[in-house]
Amino acid sequence: MHLIELYKSVQGESSFAGLPCIFVRLAGCNLRCAWCDSEYTFAGGKAHTSDEIVAQIEALAPCRLIEFTGGEPMLQAKELLPLMERLLADDYTLMMETSGERPLAEVPKLVHKIVDVKCPGAGSAANSFRMENLEALTKNDEVKFVISHREDYDFARDFIRAHALHEKAGQVLLSPAFNKAPSVLRTTDNALLDPRVLVEWMMADGIDARLSLQIHKFIWEPVKKGV
Repeated sequence: MHLIELYKSVQGESSFAGLPCIFVRLAGCNLRCAWCDSEYTFAGGKAHTSDEIVAQIEALAPCRLIEFTGGEPMLQAKELLPLMERLLADDYTLMMETSGERPLAEVPKLVHKIVDVKCPGAGSAANSFRMENLEALTKNDEVKFVISHREDYDFARDFIRAHALHEKAGQVLLSPAFNKAPSVLRTTDNALLDPRVLVEWMMADGIDARLSLQIHKFIWEPVKKGV
């Protein structure tokens, strides 16, 4: 498997936000979201065996929560899925951030999938979600929408309602997009959409979703890597 980085920090998003977590960031992505903050993962990385990855994870004990992220982890599914099974057998709690553009049916059910459905504001990546993946969702999973503007919000609201996401997944998340070139200030001024505005829209519609802020961008400088 090709890795960009492996490190321990606190989980910055999802219902696991704030918990200590080991991040395994895989190389490669086939999408180009307009607001992407991880363009350094698109190419490169260093080849690792599964044994080498497990050894690095074990060295970060006692943390038992692991997130596979990228890039797009499912581009390396052939190696990733057996590694997930191995770690689950060792009683780790696993998360995976994915765009949902790759098939998810073979991902172990115990893995908490954070599936990012791309809104219009994602640019060329919009409409990339594989609809059959709705059937692969479980109550362990969360569906995330990154929101840049009102059009994105309307898309997310309508998608949530049309597909009854609250019945398929454990959580539905709405996350304000971040400026790709933020200042060093750890404030919401770096968000493309003011979170307060997003909350007002959510409250007005009574939408069955949770506001999700990338808290690592408020703990550290927004551009800092490996945190």
